[in-house]
Amino acid sequence: MKKSILAMAVLLVTVLSSAFANKSEINQRAMRSFQKDFVSAKNVSWQQQREYSKVTFSLYNRVMFAYYNQDGELMAVIENILSEQLPIPLMTEIKNKYKGYWISELFEVATEGQTTYYVTLENSDQKLVLQSDGFDQWSSYKKEKKDYVVL
Repeated sequence: MKKSILAMAVLLVTVLSSAFANKSEINQRAMRSFQKDFVSAKNVSWQQQREYSKVTFSLYNRVMFAYYNQDGELMAVIENILSEQLPIPLMTEIKNKYKGYWISELFEVATEGQTTYYVTLENSDQKLVLQSDGFDQWSSYKKEKKDYVVL
């Protein structure tokens, strides 16, 4: 019993110390830039990767993701969106060209003053990922056939 309590205490200390250690490893330039770029952000959490810093946050009740490079420069802001938030020509093209598919993922990427949309469409046989070319048409980004396991 004492050994299990001691083991749990050691595990807890290790987890807590690594959580605080990760905070200090976050790119400080990216943190300062984020604080300037998104003054009203709430529920902020950071993930440091080798090449970039990813920030997950909420702004005006919307969850967003910002990516900063090692110099603290904003590379992109990503937000999951609803199909009603797509520009009308993009939504119309999906409805007309991809009957029998459903939307499983949809997000908007804002980078350097340009907005691009990505949509994942699925049917029973395949999965398509489309990328917008501006606000009026889609291009194929990725296509894969679904594999089924027979039980």
